[in-house]
Amino acid sequence: MNETCRQKAEGLPDQPGVYIFKDDTGRPIYVGKAKSLRSRVRSYFQESHGADEKRARMLDLAGDLETILVENEEEALALESNLIKQYKPRYNIILRDDKSYPHIKLTLGERFPRVYVTRRLKKDGSRYYGPYFPARLAYRIVDLIHRRFLVPSCHVDLTRFHPRPCLQFYIKRCLGPCVEDLTTPERYAEAVRDVRLLLEGRESDLVRGLHERLAAASEKQEYEEAARYRDQISTVEQIRERQTMARTGGEDIDILGFHQEGPLVAVNMFHLRGGRAVDRREFFWEDLEDFSAPEFFSALLKQLYLDQQYLPDEIQVPTDFDDREILEEMLSAKRSRQLSIMTPQRGLKRALLELAAKNARHSFERRFRILQPRTREVLDNLAEALDLPKPPQRIEAFDISHIQGTDIVASMVVWEDGQMKKSDYRKFIIKSVLSNDDFASMREVVGRRYRRLQDEKKPLPDLILVDGGLGQLHAAADALEELQIINQPLASIAKKEEILYVLGREQERVALDHHSPALHLIQQIRDEAHRFAVTFHRARRSSRELTTDLLKIPGIGAKTAKKLLAHYGSLGALRALSAEELGQVIRPHQAKKIHDFLSTSL
Repeated sequence: MNETCRQKAEGLPDQPGVYIFKDDTGRPIYVGKAKSLRSRVRSYFQESHGADEKRARMLDLAGDLETILVENEEEALALESNLIKQYKPRYNIILRDDKSYPHIKLTLGERFPRVYVTRRLKKDGSRYYGPYFPARLAYRIVDLIHRRFLVPSCHVDLTRFHPRPCLQFYIKRCLGPCVEDLTTPERYAEAVRDVRLLLEGRESDLVRGLHERLAAASEKQEYEEAARYRDQISTVEQIRERQTMARTGGEDIDILGFHQEGPLVAVNMFHLRGGRAVDRREFFWEDLEDFSAPEFFSALLKQLYLDQQYLPDEIQVPTDFDDREILEEMLSAKRSRQLSIMTPQRGLKRALLELAAKNARHSFERRFRILQPRTREVLDNLAEALDLPKPPQRIEAFDISHIQGTDIVASMVVWEDGQMKKSDYRKFIIKSVLSNDDFASMREVVGRRYRRLQDEKKPLPDLILVDGGLGQLHAAADALEELQIINQPLASIAKKEEILYVLGREQERVALDHHSPALHLIQQIRDEAHRFAVTFHRARRSSRELTTDLLKIPGIGAKTAKKLLAHYGSLGALRALSAEELGQVIRPHQAKKIHDFLSTSL
């Protein structure tokens, strides 16, 4: 047991604060909070806790102890939560999947505001609306905004004008503010005002204004404009029916259930909004040794709710815990009205809690018993993880292959409707890159592929996946931008760490659980692109080497070398043949020359 930590514990004040155990390198391994630092930290070194194996292992690793004093227990709880998220100490319970539900962002600080779906709320002058339950609702609403109000979600630089608009303008999903005179500031501002009324829930005001504009357009016999206003009114009615945010009637309740076996834990969280179940989330842990349900749910609720903008009326958990009352007070103060954290013992609410536990057990079986998940479920999870507008049905993946910059080639493989579609695979010989430059190679091959699709008027895939990190991602994005292809879902996956980067949210690295079926799908596609690229590279290199060697033989020309390569495939295969066998493909005197040359060059 570390004496330095014990000595520091003896001198701690009887005040609230946060304590941090660190290993010998100074890395935090456990963060905790206390009403009294002296009592709490000294308790770690009492003999009565010797049977706690997890605590004993943590103290064996601890090389130092740091404390931070705060004014009260509420500040200690908030600071503890922030430090756990910052340091991710190995002995704390960490929420790996900490994504919040999506909001819709209206960038009012821009000259021409745009709308986006986002999970990060920033102080950037934009307006945020949400959260949306289920997550797909936000994407459906933004899609309707594109189609009816023509306010885009693109990443085009709108601080200047461009020569021509992108495809979104031509298919009538954008007013075209990127090109001078395609729209007017007044018309664009009117569209933004309509979108703002829609997102603020002021549908009645919006519909009334649209009816007035429809009547005025009809009187002027501007029938196309009148039809546009009619369609917008219909869209508002659709969204009014779909919208299920917190303003609906009835109770808003989050219900958590769990199933645990050894260090493996699965949690299901149901969201009831307006008295109706609107969505469900799953969480998994694999390393929770010495599991304690009260400690677990105390840590989980802090990480789930302390940073959330929207909070429900009630949170139901399967067990009580020490911090429940103070966490309840903090969350109630945050939402400016009462929030209850409770463990129902009977009635309908108890039945709902048991239902959550039953679903958690089912999730546990699917994850840890290695049962095969349904393809639709995997695609839904992938779409949510990468913020895709819809579950992908077609994914095209690219990889570059070379050896020290020679024989640079690229591959494109296709995954479609649940399986690899080999008939759509493509090989590319890199033409414009002479040295070892993976970024330039990726830019070339992506540009060539999608310029051809544009020329042939074929649809783009639901997701483009490139092998590599941010450099490859931005190279592919540059190629798409040159083709004026925007709003195209594009992601990259970096080897080793298996980190995913998504265009438009590069700062939010996506680290999927290594057991995640969605990650397994991405890895399968990436690995197939790599295999296909390496196979093509080896074949091309072998062809060059074989041709070079054969051309050294007097009387053997390029035509003969190519014929042998096509028939036998490699130099090794040729060496294994007799002159008579070679003579079945080429002329006997050529066969003898080649056989003699290969026999003496072993």
